[in-house]
Amino acid sequence: MASIVLEGVNKFFGDSRIIKDVSLTVEDGKCTVLVGPSGCGKSTLLRLICGLEEASNGKIFIGNDCVNDIPPAGRGLAMVFQSYALYPHMTVFENMAFALKVRKLKKDVIEERVLETAKILKIDHLMHRKPKELSGGQKQRVAIGRAIVRNPYAFLFDEPLSNLDSGLRCQMRYELAKLKKQLQTTMVYVTHDQAEAMTLADKIVVMRDGAVEQEGAPLELYDFPVNTFVAKFMGSSEMNILDARFLKKKGKFSLFELASGDKISLRLADDTQLGSAATYQLGIRPEDVEIQSEATSFLGNRLDGVVSLAENLGGDGYIHALLSNGEAMSVKTKRFIVERPGDRICLGIKMEKCHLFNEKGVAIRQLVANE
Repeated sequence: MASIVLEGVNKFFGDSRIIKDVSLTVEDGKCTVLVGPSGCGKSTLLRLICGLEEASNGKIFIGNDCVNDIPPAGRGLAMVFQSYALYPHMTVFENMAFALKVRKLKKDVIEERVLETAKILKIDHLMHRKPKELSGGQKQRVAIGRAIVRNPYAFLFDEPLSNLDSGLRCQMRYELAKLKKQLQTTMVYVTHDQAEAMTLADKIVVMRDGAVEQEGAPLELYDFPVNTFVAKFMGSSEMNILDARFLKKKGKFSLFELASGDKISLRLADDTQLGSAATYQLGIRPEDVEIQSEATSFLGNRLDGVVSLAENLGGDGYIHALLSNGEAMSVKTKRFIVERPGDRICLGIKMEKCHLFNEKGVAIRQLVANE
């Protein structure tokens, strides 16, 4: 095992800078997950670490060694691709043993290591099959097993589950989480699936346009996003972001007016930085919005809306509503949805669940719970 450290890494393709001054530490024995929209540079960063791409400038360390000038084969890393990349003419055993044979290990050592890994991945009964005889999940297990037998300093995963259907993806995510705990090896994992990121990561790195927007523990990014980009990206249903204008101080609370005309009160630890009539953005996650009846007493803020779409998904569901100015609000609920498009609803919002951002989308981390 070894840590991976990037110091001021840049990557240019022609005149385009794809990776922008990335400095990042992947701790020894931990799993760091790179997330972000398509084209943000996460896969390119992974290729820079493993040596498939050469950094334009900056330094990459594996353990205590700078590896900028070391070819991929000499970096001691194992990479698992999205496309499996199995040899079609070889059996499962031969695919997993190939790298060990190239290193000219003894036959009994190769067999012991391959069979031990196959048992961990529960594919030991598939040793004599060829890739065409395997399911997608089985192929991915073989690809992962081929990486494990090499006993690398670190594993690099490039969206390994994206080719699987929903059921297999959930199963393999569970298996990877168990494998991570069992192996305790350094991992860098690229995905666009937030469930994978939240499940597997010790640290999540959110990227945009080749740069790191925020890094930290999964719940830290979820609860304390640094800007609206991270706030909307983290979460299986993105955060509602509403335009707001600061009106005045009202006792212990600060009063804001939404573009819809509704009033929202927030309790701030320090409201001296709020400008008179300044514009802000208010964030609230769908799971933190409650559907209220007219007779319900709600200690918080209330918004009026009209249902535009109702989604019953079994154990939970989503209500999509429009405020008076046409802004959309999503609500996640754990009950069967009886509301229908066109119904008027009242949305209850607890102030301690709100996020406040300035007009540039940067978080103002001064919200406190209501006493």
